[in-house]
Amino acid sequence: MTGLVRATDLIGRPVVTLSGENVARIKDVVFAAPGGRILGFTLAARGAFGGRLHQALPWSRVRGAGNDAVMIDDGVLPDRDDLVARAEIHDGEVLGDLVLTDAGTSLGTVTDVIVEFGTEPQVAGYEIRTGDALPPAGRTVLIPRADTMAASGEAVIVPSAVTEHVADDLAGLGATITSIRTSPGGRR
Repeated sequence: MTGLVRATDLIGRPVVTLSGENVARIKDVVFAAPGGRILGFTLAARGAFGGRLHQALPWSRVRGAGNDAVMIDDGVLPDRDDLVARAEIHDGEVLGDLVLTDAGTSLGTVTDVIVEFGTEPQVAGYEIRTGDALPPAGRTVLIPRADTMAASGEAVIVPSAVTEHVADDLAGLGATITSIRTSPGGRR
């Protein structure tokens, strides 16, 4: 899988070995707070009432992530606590966090995390429910993750310039990210 996907769209996706065994389902996406690099996934048991497994899936063990399943080699999955400990998780959750600019303006609240898959998967942006600073208030928009952004578990801090790069859908966010990366001084 390449491109952008909402983290919530990954939740519940089956984890299947290359020999065809459905071993788990995705429970959550684990990312490193500094830098936004995707470390892997926490897992839940298969089935409607499957609880949390004490195993995790590091990204390094993912063979492929498609629209219908996450594919892995056969073998034992590592302990969940090892992966989660490396994530330096403050609260473990950014959904519902306030989005503030570095100038102190509230843009809204985080409703989803946008993941960019590729060689090094990473957090590419955030879906937010807008506040008064991005009228009309209450709409859902996407903003790119900026290099200077911080996520504390209570607030996500973005540069004020992010308001110039608001997108309405994943395609628009992808185009915005490409534009930022290819502009002079942009992150490549």
